[in-house]
Amino acid sequence: MSVHFHEEDLPAGVLGPGAVAVDTETMGLQLGRDRLCVVQISDGGGDEHLVRFGPRSRFDAPNLKAVLTDPERLKLYHFARFDLASIRAYLGIVAAPAYCTKTASRLVRTYTDRHGLKDLVKELLGQEISKQQQQTDWGGPELSDAQKDYAASDVRYLHALREKLDERLEREGRAALAQACFDFLPHRAILDLAGWADQDIFAHV
Repeated sequence: MSVHFHEEDLPAGVLGPGAVAVDTETMGLQLGRDRLCVVQISDGGGDEHLVRFGPRSRFDAPNLKAVLTDPERLKLYHFARFDLASIRAYLGIVAAPAYCTKTASRLVRTYTDRHGLKDLVKELLGQEISKQQQQTDWGGPELSDAQKDYAASDVRYLHALREKLDERLEREGRAALAQACFDFLPHRAILDLAGWADQDIFAHV
């Protein structure tokens, strides 16, 4: 298992076929203000790839964009809504079809309100991950080894989590409902970017 670091684009041919786990690191959580700094991606084979974008990046990244827009590749996220919005805002693409482990967790782990990645990995996979580097400067000239390992861990477990969550979605008869939610996520991200981030447009009032 290795973490590979790249500047401005993903090298061609480094990923195997099939679904890819995807995550992003930004300067903050305010869409439109906090720029995209890193995109993490893994095919589930044991290696993670980190693509770092500089403050004056043009976000061309043709190889990365080709993977993220491939309709034959399912993209696995944890809180896909934010990642999809960040990727669309900066890379100008819709990185779908999407699967969100946080959404799946909310649909089947109704016995808890703890749906963070750390909680999911601990309960479903029996592994401990650290979130210590989450709130650090991702836009600096250099990323520390601790930051790189943290970023990689955000995609390292998503393939395995999907398998566990899919079993529960089937068991509880909610697989079709989950798929409908996943299909809507790119549109929810567009609503966020368009100004409806904190408003439930389906609400009565």
